[in-house]
Amino acid sequence: MPYDGKPRDRGQVALEYLGFIPVLVLVALAGVQLGLIAYAAQQAGTAARAGARAASLDLSAQDGCAQAVSGWLADGTACGEARGADEVTVTATVEIPSVVFGWDFDPARKSATMPLDSTTDED
Repeated sequence: MPYDGKPRDRGQVALEYLGFIPVLVLVALAGVQLGLIAYAAQQAGTAARAGARAASLDLSAQDGCAQAVSGWLADGTACGEARGADEVTVTATVEIPSVVFGWDFDPARKSATMPLDSTTDED
């Protein structure tokens, strides 16, 4: 093609795209992280209900919590139990995994209360 005196823009779009890739990666990682936060919060609620149900039946609240959580979150799950006169409250704490080193979050905490099982043996 003969030279017509106009500057060439060849390759400009590729360079603009390369400059925008870090922004796209950051937005994608933030989206994945938000999903992990929501999932951990949902798992904490499930663990709290399962732990409260187990504790209301005089079983281990920690075992009930750990069995209700996904396997890859179970190691970072802890349950605390508080008993009242006729009810038990369990608070589950689930560590939120991070997709980027340095993005640390407080753990997800959820509580659930169940009435104590008051079955009596009557003849």
